[in-house]
Amino acid sequence: MSEAIIEPELPIIDPHHHLWDLRPLMAAFPEPRHDFIEAIAGAPYYTFDELLADTQSGHNVVGTVFMECGAFYDASRGDAMKPVGEVEFVNGVAAQGASGLYGDYRPCAGIVGHVDLTLGDGVKPVIEALIAAGNGRFRGIRHASAWDPDPEVLGPPFHAPEGLYGSDAFRAGFAAYSQFGLTFDAWLLEPQLGDVLELARAFPDQQIILDHCGTPLNIASHRGKLHENFDRWRRSIHAIAECPNVAVKLGGLAMAFCGMPEDGPAKGHGSEHLAALWRPYIETCIESFGPERAMFESNYPVDRWGASYPVLWNAFKRLARSHSEDEKRALFAGTAARIYGIEHVLPAS
Repeated sequence: MSEAIIEPELPIIDPHHHLWDLRPLMAAFPEPRHDFIEAIAGAPYYTFDELLADTQSGHNVVGTVFMECGAFYDASRGDAMKPVGEVEFVNGVAAQGASGLYGDYRPCAGIVGHVDLTLGDGVKPVIEALIAAGNGRFRGIRHASAWDPDPEVLGPPFHAPEGLYGSDAFRAGFAAYSQFGLTFDAWLLEPQLGDVLELARAFPDQQIILDHCGTPLNIASHRGKLHENFDRWRRSIHAIAECPNVAVKLGGLAMAFCGMPEDGPAKGHGSEHLAALWRPYIETCIESFGPERAMFESNYPVDRWGASYPVLWNAFKRLARSHSEDEKRALFAGTAARIYGIEHVLPAS
């Protein structure tokens, strides 16, 4: 699907994308899991060249934030320290962008890595190593807690333990982590949203970012239940938004998990159709959190399932048309810049 770019001058910070090479992981799983991983991931590999092609495909993407995805871990380190390798790799990508070879574009200006928060005080040396590896770009961590009793929803590479965010071990590590003043991205599924609400209330001074509008589900045993579960999702979003330490990412709805659209990958749906599918979720989130605590995200390449990169951002711009210019600047760049501390990538006003 090829479309004219809407508002091509509007600055965008894409606050959520990955870089990876999943081909070794895919080789470790027999069919049909091989196909499942490829479909869920959106692309078997996605490194700097692919990111550059997408982010420079018409919209004015001035900078990005990398989101951990278990890629390029350092096999030479102990288990706790392996994620440092991911940040080292991504910092190299950021250095490519900072060279100026690609103009003012600054990929991976912020880096979100991973540490196992069930390590208690053992998280501290890992965080210190991640900060050092980020060379001034490290902004926080994500420790996903996505879990569902139906094993077909997530598949074996993605499952976290049930009730992770409420466990004593996790809370101990989270308390140690909160002393660093960094961000925490939370990824979990719609039926689990009460877990992030309890976490936010227990740590009111910790900046938390809820990924992917809370991930409503339209897959496996949840297929066809978006409508009946919408009110439950909306109540959860309203409750979480009452916590001033939580922001929300507006996106992720083109994932296969969410099934908006149900057919993929890359079936060529236009931005008008996608905007209509996503409108109830995006508008609810913006109304609940406000533009100063909400940010559009690509979640690429995972959202390649439902939309090309230019069409994805066109859909977001259609959804933001009723907002003022100041609100749009916040939703598309300002909120992400402030929360992730990368205001320097914004063009001078």
